[in-house]
Amino acid sequence: MSEADIEMIRALIAAQPAKGRTPLSQELCRLWNWRNARGQLKDMACRTLLLKLERAGHIQLPPRIRPSTNGLRNRGLPVAPPVYETVRGTLRDLRPLSASVIEPGSNDARLFNSLLAHEHYLGHRNTVGENLRYLVRDHQGRAVACALFGAAAWKCADRDTFLGWDRTTRERNLQHLTNNMRFLIPSWIQVPHLASHVLGIIVQRICADWQAKYGHPVHVLETFVDRSRFQGTSARPETAGSPQTKQSPQSA
Repeated sequence: MSEADIEMIRALIAAQPAKGRTPLSQELCRLWNWRNARGQLKDMACRTLLLKLERAGHIQLPPRIRPSTNGLRNRGLPVAPPVYETVRGTLRDLRPLSASVIEPGSNDARLFNSLLAHEHYLGHRNTVGENLRYLVRDHQGRAVACALFGAAAWKCADRDTFLGWDRTTRERNLQHLTNNMRFLIPSWIQVPHLASHVLGIIVQRICADWQAKYGHPVHVLETFVDRSRFQGTSARPETAGSPQTKQSPQSA
């Protein structure tokens, strides 16, 4: 952001102080031609930018006209997930598995959120920017895994070296990379080899799913593993198939 950019934002706020924040972010997206591959305004990303500029003391946003949509989405969370009996056995006992892309506001979305809130050590609230959420079920319809993919790390020396990216190449291609931000096998599912099998299923379809939702594919998946908690063996490249996966030793 240049000083000229910030001055333009201040001028827009001063010119229409009563219109609220959404019209401001949408106007900025139009002025900057800030759109995704489908031509849609990157409104949520722009609002996140405006909030960061306000917190840094560069601008003063107009008061909210309506409550935050993030706050509305979080209302009532977390809800306790259903209680399941412990599932033990072999992977063969669960197959075939099915992975579904979660639609906002659906029963699957509520189940996904509650599972991560109660079962994942990092929890889960909202994701800004392009993302896909998957709920995986076994042949009996039981939820056996959750996975969330979102924005890739802006910089990661190990990853960029592995891919052969310099700065210009990274900035041009980063939208074709996604980060596995959350991956969960609930505690009551105790089946060897399930994690790598689930990741393999998702890897085979995520490129097409991203293309369908956002108008462009993803070709590389990354994840960060807290080595104090996990070995990260389920995400090794040789187990996940194609597209290429890259595991960094850093924690997140």
